Amino acid sequence: MSSSPFSSSLFFQGIPERVADLFSEDVAVWTALDRLKRYLRARIRPNLPGIARPGVPLSSPVVLLPDGWMTDGFEIVRGDASKGRVEIWVGGERIPHASLIAAGAVFPDDQVQIGTAVVVEPFALIQGPTIIGDRTEVRHGAYVRGDCLIGSECVVGHATEIKHSIFLDGAKAGHFAYIGDSVLGQRVNLGAGTKLANLRFAEGNVTLRTGGGTVDTGRRKLGAILGDGVQTGCNSVMNPGTLLGPFSMVAPNAAVKPGLYPPRSIVRQSQLLST
Repeated sequence: MSSSPFSSSLFFQGIPERVADLFSEDVAVWTALDRLKRYLRARIRPNLPGIARPGVPLSSPVVLLPDGWMTDGFEIVRGDASKGRVEIWVGGERIPHASLIAAGAVFPDDQVQIGTAVVVEPFALIQGPTIIGDRTEVRHGAYVRGDCLIGSECVVGHATEIKHSIFLDGAKAGHFAYIGDSVLGQRVNLGAGTKLANLRFAEGNVTLRTGGGTVDTGRRKLGAILGDGVQTGCNSVMNPGTLLGPFSMVAPNAAVKPGLYPPRSIVRQSQLLST
């Protein structure tokens, strides 16, 4: 079986087994987004029964445990504010696998699966189907619009909006980001205000430029594919169809043109695509 010139191995190494079904070497990496809805509906195990009330913020915090959930009888201990972590104690014992959903969080439906040691801060809105991995933070005012797969040890930051996207483990969008129809590799870090635009002004599918010419992705909406370890500067914009190879860096305020960028690229403001 031949590999696609845009195969996932060009962007991601050591993809966790639990998400391996989304990626194949014989097709372009953005095919994972075509498979995402079916994957979520087949794999999701919602664990918020009785908690989610459409459009109604939680009136009090909820703690999720491996064997159920609690609305009282626990203590919340705040850690170092710079690290944003909390601890849950029950009966004088720390419960390391407990997840905290703060008062004010909103779940329009119950099709949400939350892993262990997750923190969902006040006024975050999470719509299903969405799977959130272990030790992930969903911060104050985040907007998760559904059809999202968020891995372990990720951050969905304050005022960050995610729609139909994949975060592999350790991906972080900490502040004021927009992520639409995109895939973030392991340990990606988005600077404050980064936007992954997913829809062209012009009609037609998203296309990207390579050394061999223009490629039609077959998708009307496609944001960015960011390889493992990519970092973006504050207020940078990835135009629809931006594919950045692993460990690439984007300068603050840069507007990145659509296309395929090799590993360890450094993209500056108004820089033309080099191949």
